[in-house]
Amino acid sequence: MRLRTMSGIKLSNWLLGGWSGLVLLYLYLPILLLVAYSFNDSRMSVVWEGFTFKWYRQLFDELVAHLGDERRSPLIESLSNSVIIAAITTAFSVALGTAGAFLLYRYRFPALRSITTLIFIPMIIPEIIMGISLLIFFKTVELDLGFTTVIISHVTFCFPFVLIAVQARLAGLDPSLEEAALDLGATPLKAFFLIMVPYLLPAIISGALMSFTLSMDELIVTYFTRGPKSETLPIKVFGMAKVGLNPMLNTISTVFIAATAMLVVVAESLKGTARRLPDEG
Repeated sequence: MRLRTMSGIKLSNWLLGGWSGLVLLYLYLPILLLVAYSFNDSRMSVVWEGFTFKWYRQLFDELVAHLGDERRSPLIESLSNSVIIAAITTAFSVALGTAGAFLLYRYRFPALRSITTLIFIPMIIPEIIMGISLLIFFKTVELDLGFTTVIISHVTFCFPFVLIAVQARLAGLDPSLEEAALDLGATPLKAFFLIMVPYLLPAIISGALMSFTLSMDELIVTYFTRGPKSETLPIKVFGMAKVGLNPMLNTISTVFIAATAMLVVVAESLKGTARRLPDEG
């Protein structure tokens, strides 16, 4: 009887393990193929002709030329625009999301539920509706389309993700931590930065990574709110896909995958450090 039970457990473990493996394969096989084809010698993105590093050398040369302002590659220019917009968007989203979550946690005022619902609407509203509404708004206030309008648009739907992450972290906060700091003579501002910020750092990092990723990936809202000089990488890729993909896109995507993996490792390290701070205090 025991042997039958053990064999049944092993069989279920094999089945669950196999199913998990298939799911992971389904999720990561396209990414692995993209990385493999970034070393493809062919100019056709889906026809393998041999192994090469030439696309990485070309990417490096174009980056050096771009930084030296010798010649402007449209692809590198759009990549640079995306990184700049995503970085600024992340900074504003973290500031607004963290401050908003703390205010909603600390204070109680009329229409709190309605305000919270309004904040979360940009997360669920269809992107095309948001893009059109923002375009109408910018035209109404006579704000020229460009970097400013794209950043405002991205912050609009990115900061709620930071707010939700910080709110979830605040739900488990022990009020005695801040009270102890105040009793020991710290000012409210000092207590916030020395106690609250380290405690909230894991949520802030998670929200920042989400904001940066969403901003880098955004296509539809950017399409409606961009200007002639603020074209981002998704917009450029969308235009290039109509006439054939450049092999450089595989190379840039692979570099981004590697950079994202490094960011996740660093973020997990920082989050682990932040979790230990309250206990050490």
